[in-house]
Amino acid sequence: MLKLAQQPREHILELKKQWESQYSEMKAAGLKLDMSRGKPSSSQLDISNGIFDCLSSSDVMKAEDGTDCRNYGLLDGIPEAKRLFSDMLGIPAQNIIIGGNSSLNMMFDAISRAMTHGVYGSKQPWMKLDKIKFLCPSPGYDRHFAITELFGFELITIKMNSDGPDMDEVERLVSNDSAIKGIWCVPKYSNPEGITYSDAVVKRFAHLKPAAEDFRIFWDNAYAVHDLYIADQLLNIFDECKAAGTEDMVFEFASTSKISFPGSGVAVMAASENNIKQIKSILTIQSIGPDKLNQLRHVKYFKNMDGIRQHMKKQAEVLIPKFELVTNMLERELTELGLVSFHKPNGGYFISVNVPNGCAKRVVQLCKEAGVVLTAAGATYPYGKDPDDSNIRIAPTFPPLSELKTAMELFCLCVKLAGAEKILSV
Repeated sequence: MLKLAQQPREHILELKKQWESQYSEMKAAGLKLDMSRGKPSSSQLDISNGIFDCLSSSDVMKAEDGTDCRNYGLLDGIPEAKRLFSDMLGIPAQNIIIGGNSSLNMMFDAISRAMTHGVYGSKQPWMKLDKIKFLCPSPGYDRHFAITELFGFELITIKMNSDGPDMDEVERLVSNDSAIKGIWCVPKYSNPEGITYSDAVVKRFAHLKPAAEDFRIFWDNAYAVHDLYIADQLLNIFDECKAAGTEDMVFEFASTSKISFPGSGVAVMAASENNIKQIKSILTIQSIGPDKLNQLRHVKYFKNMDGIRQHMKKQAEVLIPKFELVTNMLERELTELGLVSFHKPNGGYFISVNVPNGCAKRVVQLCKEAGVVLTAAGATYPYGKDPDDSNIRIAPTFPPLSELKTAMELFCLCVKLAGAEKILSV
């Protein structure tokens, strides 16, 4: 089949009329579907319901060190929860702080602390500096960008390559500008592209030589165990930084938000001994401790890494048909027409789709008018501004399979319409 742009204008006009008729029919159906966020479905959440049965009497409400988890104490988490995350992330337990249910909250707090008190190695709090810059690999996670935008940072877009951020550009920028204080990273099954950083990229991160002594890599390892097919292997940045003598440079984050329950999971932050000491000195004032009963529930339910792996296989059984549906439909309906490019991820929660330049906003608008809500076009770039207006993040996890099929039928139709409009406008 010829790509749409290569077909005769008369044929494109004919196809456009056909697609407009189909669109009108779907619009009249009164759809109300939401694929705007990467939320687990009810069937995924049901897999974790056994967590509620793990605590039933006062006899089992103590941590292994004897701490009564119903009471105050253990600011940085119960020992067995730290050990479970230590096994999951390959980081020593003493380098881990357990938080509440949200790793995003811990990232926000890390930026906020840096603003008011600096980080280990800071000469002064960041809020006293004339300018603060942050690097944002894009397409990337909109909530990351929103945090640093809220605090007034200048956000700098870094191109994402097939193996991670453009490290030539990262190295050039951080080595020459002391106003650059950090970089956002989702190193395994990146949000939204599903890319896992290569060994070479991780090593180059560990060997960065920033002009700013207080530069930090915000390593959001949100999808560390979220494999669908053959698992991608991510090099351990803590090991690499320790070998390079740069262990103070990285903050790592993770959670069980998409393992157990997003609203009541367990989050974690990991950092060097120097960083942990500085952070805990502030947490001592900020908090009387996280929900230790929730930590205990999770440990008793999962028990160890083998338990987590088995649990995530059940999650994958729910998700694989949804990811297959989306990628198969994109391939069948749009790829041969030359209207999309995308990377099929081996895990994670999203599929990143690139439509023809100048068409993303139009596609999202058409979908919304017909009853399907997508992540806003441009959201995967700093300030919500995609320079090519081409990237759209698809979140296939939440809708039931039948609704996802309907939503993707509409999405593909809207891409065709927007593509035809773009070609005919020239």
